[in-house]
Amino acid sequence: MLDNRTIEIVKSTVPALREHGVEITKTFYKNMFEQNPEVAPMFNMDRQKSGEQPKALAMTVLAAAENIDKLENLSTTVQKIGVRHCDTGVKEEHYPIVGKHLLGAIKEVLKDSATDEVIEAWGKAYEVIAKVFINTEKEIYASRG
Repeated sequence: MLDNRTIEIVKSTVPALREHGVEITKTFYKNMFEQNPEVAPMFNMDRQKSGEQPKALAMTVLAAAENIDKLENLSTTVQKIGVRHCDTGVKEEHYPIVGKHLLGAIKEVLKDSATDEVIEAWGKAYEVIAKVFINTEKEIYASRG
């Protein structure tokens, strides 16, 4: 679990995520698809072009920040996203790619306000959030045989 300081720092980014979340996720997708094109087939490009996917991810990141100390509040959302991930073949080994580009996008968009301390806290938080998704998706894959 996360220490209190990490939780405090992640929660302190909520206003910035509300204001810049979609810009962060658009930057995230752009960078990830450029640097890791092998993951692009897992994504619906129509939802990318319409902005629907970046907005959905921004809302999920915001909800994770707001609930970082009580992620169980997001269990319905995690289950729904987990099913989509399993439908498109997302695996545990994809999470480090996502984490790298998400943290990079936070830094790129928020610039100086994304201090080393903020990026470190989000790195810790991402590891916890990723484990929640990975475990949920393992259960879904197992139930599908």
